[in-house]
Amino acid sequence: MLVAARAIQGAGAVSAAVTALLADLTRDGVRTRAMAMIGLSIGLTFSVSLVVAPVIADAVGVRGLFMLTGILTVISIGVVAWMTPDPEVSKLHEDTQAQPSRIGEVLKNRRLLTLDFGIFALHAAQMALFTALPFAMTQLGLEKIQHWKVYLPSTITGLVVMVPLIIVGETRNKLKQVFVLGIVCIAAAQLGLLSGMRSVGLITAYLVVYFIGFNVLEASLPSMVSKIAPSDLKGTAMGVYNTMQSLGLFAGGAAGGLLFQKYGFSGVFAFCSILMLLWLVIAVLSPAPKPVKNLSYPVGGVWQGNQEGLYRALSELEGVEDIGFSFDGQTVYLKVLQKGFDQAAAEKIITGV
Repeated sequence: MLVAARAIQGAGAVSAAVTALLADLTRDGVRTRAMAMIGLSIGLTFSVSLVVAPVIADAVGVRGLFMLTGILTVISIGVVAWMTPDPEVSKLHEDTQAQPSRIGEVLKNRRLLTLDFGIFALHAAQMALFTALPFAMTQLGLEKIQHWKVYLPSTITGLVVMVPLIIVGETRNKLKQVFVLGIVCIAAAQLGLLSGMRSVGLITAYLVVYFIGFNVLEASLPSMVSKIAPSDLKGTAMGVYNTMQSLGLFAGGAAGGLLFQKYGFSGVFAFCSILMLLWLVIAVLSPAPKPVKNLSYPVGGVWQGNQEGLYRALSELEGVEDIGFSFDGQTVYLKVLQKGFDQAAAEKIITGV
């Protein structure tokens, strides 16, 4: 029954629908920020759930926890049905939505595949870790109701430290260095857990390091996908990325349970450590993403039916890395360098003024 319920829950995944709705309700200029806010809310929810779930489960039991989840789901349906605006026009937004017919182009991009492996490894290790870790803390004498004493300081510290690291990475073109640092943090935490869990305080210290790395990677991975993906394939690239994340959650949960049953804590943490060390090698050998930004504009009337001419005109501008068009030809997507690109000149060309 539990497996069937989980299958039904998985069938109700709404990430693609949420992305499509958000794209219809936001302007091109603010869409990326809106997506980032959704990602941040998901990360915060995960962190909060680690802290409050054991307390709620102790008060109302596991059955009550599932009932609460169901109630919150019904409330969210009401929010979408009655409080969320209905878009006047719904269309495909290539910069945020997947194009199944072009998935092959994404799968041939080796740099994107390394990031897809990264999100798979990150969430596989996460699920495996939290399959075993609660048992370790219980064995050390920390009751489930008190697990928040470990999770709260580690998640808060991770979030606080993540913010300046991401700012430095984005504003000073140090994103790869920050990215690699995040992997190093998780690998170090996993190796520390593998070496021994002699006290709850030591586990807390390892988790602080873990969540610094985890939050940095959760924030930087989508940014790197956006920087590397072709301008008109960002949505498709993110679709593959999200699929690999879900596969990682599945693989980590399955592998973590099996390894814990057969080999105990050492089997789980060895699995996580190997994943992180392999990812670290791949990340170090991968080139750093260029400091680019994504722009989109409605195509001016003078260029209607002449995409090739607009493409040639924009290609002559310094700092233009990639040019793409929407399926209907009404929008042009640009990937340009953050410095050295003449945005005013590009806008003048696109509008035909």
